[in-house]
Amino acid sequence: MHDFIMAEDSELWDVLCDGPFIPTKTSGDPVVTVPKTRKEFNDVYRKAIEKNFRAKKILVCGIGPDEYNRISACQSAKEIWEALQTSHKGITQVKQSKTDMLTTEYELFKMKDDESIQDMHTRFTSIINELHSMGEIITRNKFVRKILSVLPVPGKAK
Repeated sequence: MHDFIMAEDSELWDVLCDGPFIPTKTSGDPVVTVPKTRKEFNDVYRKAIEKNFRAKKILVCGIGPDEYNRISACQSAKEIWEALQTSHKGITQVKQSKTDMLTTEYELFKMKDDESIQDMHTRFTSIINELHSMGEIITRNKFVRKILSVLPVPGKAK
């Protein structure tokens, strides 16, 4: 998503990082800074404000219904981006934990005493397939070497 937004317009990335542009003015005694009214916007302000709406549109169009429910209350593109990062950080952490668990299963894999070769192969293939779905690829050579290392040697006691 980051690359898509950067390709679209680098100023949109600024909106995600810094928040929306809000034109302000000073008024009163004591002097305070307040947002300008829409009537006080000039073309430069309107274009700067429009960046937030464009960034929000890109983010919303790029997500599914479940993610939309997480960000529907967000007012700015920055809030949407932060909510998406937070939810995906959790997803990434869960994915990494599952990958670590599967990698350990792979490394410690052994054929069970009462297991047929077919059942052992099916169980092992399941681990390999899950690792693959998590983005971890086990090469065919490693796969075969691991299988061969766990097979019982004929005539040798366990």
